[in-house]
Amino acid sequence: MHGPPHPVKSLTPPLLVAALVVVAGACPAAVQQTPVSASTVAPALPAPEVQALAPFNARYVVFRGGKPLGEATLNLVSVERARWRIDLRIEATHGLYSLANLDLQQSTVFDETAAGFRPLSQSTVRKAIFSRKQATGTYDWSRNVAQWTGDVKKNRRAAVPLQPGDMNALLINLAMLRDAAPGATLHYRFVDYGRARDEEFRVSAAREPQVVEDLAYAALRVDRVRGGGNTTTFWVVESVPTPIRIVQQDDDGDLELQLVEYQ
Repeated sequence: MHGPPHPVKSLTPPLLVAALVVVAGACPAAVQQTPVSASTVAPALPAPEVQALAPFNARYVVFRGGKPLGEATLNLVSVERARWRIDLRIEATHGLYSLANLDLQQSTVFDETAAGFRPLSQSTVRKAIFSRKQATGTYDWSRNVAQWTGDVKKNRRAAVPLQPGDMNALLINLAMLRDAAPGATLHYRFVDYGRARDEEFRVSAAREPQVVEDLAYAALRVDRVRGGGNTTTFWVVESVPTPIRIVQQDDDGDLELQLVEYQ
């Protein structure tokens, strides 16, 4: 296992949720992606028409420093009153992390407006062998403030002013997948866990060959170039509702997620 046995630090929501989260759903539900030959990658094509949200279920394998760490699942479901809920779960199944029984669960309820995906509420639960931490966030658009309660640092409990278009980490990843086009630069404002900051993503001009779970893809590379203290890269394919691969680099090393299946 790479790194010291301090899993709570390594799997806090700002780290892994920002990496995923994420995440997808801007494309229609799809069957398993048809592999392309690794030696004949398709040329760049015009950006596809933006599709409506559609429910999906996705499963990832997670690696830390090249060694198996666990699994992650991401689900998008339609709920009442024209709202959606995106659920993320990350469970450590290997090494010292599994001995600590690490389990992270996060859900965000949101709707769609002219400004984009609008977060309404958020719930996060982090479990380890001797601890359980829970935090709840409420985005009050009638007062244009967001606030978190529960196991939240004191300096992050104050209300955060909201602006149209503000999103949390999971929804930024949804928007990133929706907006990714060859050569594009994407700007979003992150409001999550009592913090607000600007984030910027840059999309590659051409598709790159990627092999994930023995399948070869022609994927757009999306780099997060501003926002947060780590480097995150996504590879996205239009017909797949989540990134096929995510790599994040931080002080603890590399964290990688590879898509195993989706429906």
